[in-house]
Amino acid sequence: MKIQKVLVIKSSMTENLPSGSFSSALSDKFMEYYRKENPIDKIIELNLNDQKDLISLSSQNFNTFFTDGVSDKYIDQLKSVDKVVISSPMTNFNYTALLKNYLDRILVANKTFSYKYSKKGEAIGLLPHLKVQILTTQGAPLGWYTWGDHTKNLEGTFEFIGAKVAKSVVMDGLKTPQYSSLKAPEALDLFDKVIKTAAENF
Repeated sequence: MKIQKVLVIKSSMTENLPSGSFSSALSDKFMEYYRKENPIDKIIELNLNDQKDLISLSSQNFNTFFTDGVSDKYIDQLKSVDKVVISSPMTNFNYTALLKNYLDRILVANKTFSYKYSKKGEAIGLLPHLKVQILTTQGAPLGWYTWGDHTKNLEGTFEFIGAKVAKSVVMDGLKTPQYSSLKAPEALDLFDKVIKTAAENF
């Protein structure tokens, strides 16, 4: 059996709060089940809070943003792994700013996608070897904000660069009366079957 390299990306900014991070807890639970099924795989953790070079794209750095070597570092990492597990909470109807900065670094023409040789003008993803599992959390019920679906946004983004995206795991409604009083471990118990099934199939 081939050893798979798995990149685990966390993008929550609330890990250090007393309440903790639901999305990071979801990622940890998913990986707990994944490791049981795949004990020899190599796990690489990338917490975006610790990446000081993931700064926002602005007028001050636009001219050098894609050529300063930072994008290549993260793209080369994606090229070197077989699977990606990425987690994010919903923050102001989107994924986190940390994750936005990361995506700005890896979405680079002719490195992760290309329009060259495209017959109909559509993009061609350049990372077809990747298998991606998206794990998200949100306070509102699924579909509540029709204009803000961070899960589908992430699915489309990774499909755009050619990755094979597994069915996402979404812990939704966490701010509704049913879940709002629960801490992360208690909420995870309610979604446990979905998490376990996804991990076993990934």
